[in-house]
Amino acid sequence: MIDYLYGIFNSKSKGVITLEINGIGYSISVPLSTLPRFPAIGNLVKIYIVENTSGIYGGLICLYGFLTKEEREMYLLIKEKVPGIGTKKALEYMDKISISLTDFKTAIISKNFSILNKIFGFTKKTSDKLIIALKDKISTINVYNEDDKKTKVNISENTIILETIASLIALGYKEQQAKIAVINAYEQCNDSITLEDLIRKSLQYL
Repeated sequence: MIDYLYGIFNSKSKGVITLEINGIGYSISVPLSTLPRFPAIGNLVKIYIVENTSGIYGGLICLYGFLTKEEREMYLLIKEKVPGIGTKKALEYMDKISISLTDFKTAIISKNFSILNKIFGFTKKTSDKLIIALKDKISTINVYNEDDKKTKVNISENTIILETIASLIALGYKEQQAKIAVINAYEQCNDSITLEDLIRKSLQYL
């Protein structure tokens, strides 16, 4: 079983990266929303791995990768505990959840449908399913680990982030695109940034 892979970030395309280790390129599926957090092509990166076998007689091995252990734990929790969710669907959910593990955990525990809908884009039906399946289990995941850089931004309580997302949506960008761009832009700024500056910096990620 592979715990993690550490190698050269060789390429990326549509949620799949190639990691080169000792002359071998490993194709790894990752949540789209985490790609802006990867280093530049050619740099070293550590990816936490989940293996999945498929095909006739389990002959095909697919690799799913995450930048933190917490994201991997959340992925496994969703895949194993939410009814009717397979490996690829769980990765689609993680594409939304990886925007902020902290806010997602808070929303599940507090049964906050508004956060699950407005921030993560889940429908009422999907939110119900997630809350029922995870509310008594999600507390086991420590999303406050210092290695999880993304959880430093609590978007559900940050007015300027919400206003910037709304502004980008008004400009014609899709809600999910806007959220990812704003979070990544905000992480590069200090707390005194203005709304106008954050909008301008967020556009660089779109």
